[in-house]
Amino acid sequence: MNYMVCIDDTDMPGTRGTGWLVEDLCNMLAAKKLAVTTAISRHQLFVHKDIPYTSHNSVMGFEMTLVQGTIDGVMALFKKFLETRSEKGSDPGLCVAQLSRPLDGNRLMAFGKAAKQQVLTKSDAYGLAAKTGVHLSEHGGTGQGVVGALAGIGLRLSGNDGRYRGWYHLGRPGDIVSVQALCAYPFVDQLVTVTGEVLSPDTRVMMGSEKTKTVRLDHKQVIVVAPCEADARPGIVFRTITKKEAKQY
Repeated sequence: MNYMVCIDDTDMPGTRGTGWLVEDLCNMLAAKKLAVTTAISRHQLFVHKDIPYTSHNSVMGFEMTLVQGTIDGVMALFKKFLETRSEKGSDPGLCVAQLSRPLDGNRLMAFGKAAKQQVLTKSDAYGLAAKTGVHLSEHGGTGQGVVGALAGIGLRLSGNDGRYRGWYHLGRPGDIVSVQALCAYPFVDQLVTVTGEVLSPDTRVMMGSEKTKTVRLDHKQVIVVAPCEADARPGIVFRTITKKEAKQY
């Protein structure tokens, strides 16, 4: 992939979230045959009274590979899209990092980690963007979304943060499914336990009571499983995690 893109703060209370808008943007890039994009990830940032946010203070990110044209043309599309499609009163920010050149990943990842734990400012974000050479711009309102957009780049670069957009129906609650069958889906790379163990293809797991969420671990799109309750199903050790359990990622 040539570029990583993160967008933050395009919505307002009572409107569709930034994830919907980013999905529309990826669909537009595909329809115009400008770029191929990857699955969208959501990264949770610090929730604090001094940070303006709409609902959960999360940022959305994806990678893209240019198909035709130049990055300048795509950047112009991003600008127009954000300034015309973001909700009135929102503070959208955009960050784009070129992956085909060396990046100061450690500093970007440190910024992302800090944004999950403390209040950061636009000045902090612009200062780091200038030092690391990533594109950072605001497209309405106060532009406060640049903080989250830059943080999202660092978190996605880390490869171990975030939940992928969307929920999947991969079986009925209580169904027993092999890891091999689940990894046959194009959006599942691995099944991993909450302690980090990668399950072998012949392992069987129980589908939980809720739809399945994939998370970003080791730069992969994975399903996380947790130990089954003792009386769940004989011989079945793991179950897919719940919505509440997925929120830690």
